[in-house]
Amino acid sequence: MMIESLLKKRNMTKYRLAVDAGIPHATLNDICSGKTKLEKCSAETVYKLAKTLGVTMELLTAEGIHQAEKERSYEYGLPAYLKHDLDAYKDGLKNKSPLLDCLWGELYGSINIAEINDGVITKEHADYLRAKYL
Repeated sequence: MMIESLLKKRNMTKYRLAVDAGIPHATLNDICSGKTKLEKCSAETVYKLAKTLGVTMELLTAEGIHQAEKERSYEYGLPAYLKHDLDAYKDGLKNKSPLLDCLWGELYGSINIAEINDGVITKEHADYLRAKYL
């Protein structure tokens, strides 16, 4: 993530950044962990972080937007069997299906087959799907 690499370059801790920027440490932790997307933060928060880190707001948000677009693309163009199992799992989550463990297993297997056996998705792509859904 952009913020963490900037912190490392400046030999600065997250706590110091939060204090210097005047934002709650918990907010910064949520941004750095990915729990909160920087693009969803107020302009004031992004401005304070950018100013404290000595970069433009655009630099901070451009990487986040690029990453979000990349992640969205990971859910399109999937092989039919993987798309089917992903949609079934999402549906199961939404409807609190009693078969959720089975749907999870199907999705897990489909991701592995798409990556390892068929080679139609990359390791990075498979890791993204696993992290998001499994």
